[in-house]
Amino acid sequence: MIKGLYETHVQVSDLESAVQFYTEVLGLRVAHRDETRPIAFLWIGEEKEFMLGLWEQKENLQTRHFAFTSTKEDILNYSVKFLENKNLKPYNFLKNGSIEPMVFGWMPALAIYFNDPDGNQLEFISILEGDGKPELGVLSYEEWMKLQ
Repeated sequence: MIKGLYETHVQVSDLESAVQFYTEVLGLRVAHRDETRPIAFLWIGEEKEFMLGLWEQKENLQTRHFAFTSTKEDILNYSVKFLENKNLKPYNFLKNGSIEPMVFGWMPALAIYFNDPDGNQLEFISILEGDGKPELGVLSYEEWMKLQ
């Protein structure tokens, strides 16, 4: 039955600002605006491929986490510069001050994090080839490559 995840939704404090961030900064496209409620739907990737819903919530905003699929090459070579050029602060899963992408050994996957203006935790992630090694925990890509 389940073949993937089609959409996810997050709360934002200001819908117009959030639409501007996700479209102008991250490059998503508006799919639909609900004129009766403060909601917008954005295409991720090709039209009708994946969708993000933005729901304006003025009080008791609950932040969430979700990840955008990326390539290993883009994460390693471009993600940090891309985020910094957009005035976004990249960070790794350990939040140890490093802006280097990290590998989750159990998957394995390479990832780098950043926040949207409302504090939703966003991630660029790429599944790596090979078997997972959960005993390695979370480590730098360089450490991961040395152990392969």
